[in-house]
Amino acid sequence: MVSIHLFYPLFSIANPLRVFENCDGVGQTITASLGLFSIVAWAMMIGKNNDLAALRRMNLIFEQRLKDERRILDLPETFRKKSGIPYADILSEAFEAYWRAAAIGKEKGIDSSRFRLELAENAIQRALARNIHSYEESMIFLASIVSGAPFMGLLGTVWGVMTAFDSVSVQQTASIQTLAPGVSAALLTTIAGLLVAIPSLFGYNMLQAKTRTMITEAENFASSLADRIELES
Repeated sequence: MVSIHLFYPLFSIANPLRVFENCDGVGQTITASLGLFSIVAWAMMIGKNNDLAALRRMNLIFEQRLKDERRILDLPETFRKKSGIPYADILSEAFEAYWRAAAIGKEKGIDSSRFRLELAENAIQRALARNIHSYEESMIFLASIVSGAPFMGLLGTVWGVMTAFDSVSVQQTASIQTLAPGVSAALLTTIAGLLVAIPSLFGYNMLQAKTRTMITEAENFASSLADRIELES
């Protein structure tokens, strides 16, 4: 294991805490905000990854159970109820629309398989759209962090450089002691912005890939479900 003492020379050269203390109120606010965004981004990425993995696992188990059934229209009511599993909710919506159409059709004398199938397919599409929305939920906020963090870091950089040159104009001397605090504070916000944006970007792309895979699988399941209902009706 690498000893932490190896990093002491590095922190003695550039101590982020010391630089943060030397920042003015604006620089400290930007850096602290980026730190908060980093915590939020990591929590979102870990939570979203776990949620997608759990949903995909439940979907695959439910799909396999459904494949083992010879006729899905004869499934018991307990099998058709909504259970928080996306595929089960699609099936429940489809059956509810199918049998409701059958009841209405008998009352009005227009009962036909085409009438029932149309309502079932519409219900499948609505349920599929809701599931896709749930897969993509909160991704926009993570994308905002990815794109916004570097600009917040740049804002802090510009502010720090402006403060440094303002100090030069006030003291009328351009010594390193005059410029160093402002420039180091400016660069700290740049580093903070990149430390937030880079992991968030990789996490966002990974989650997007998983989401696209699950959306494709859900669309295939919905299409297969509609085909089975049509064949069995």
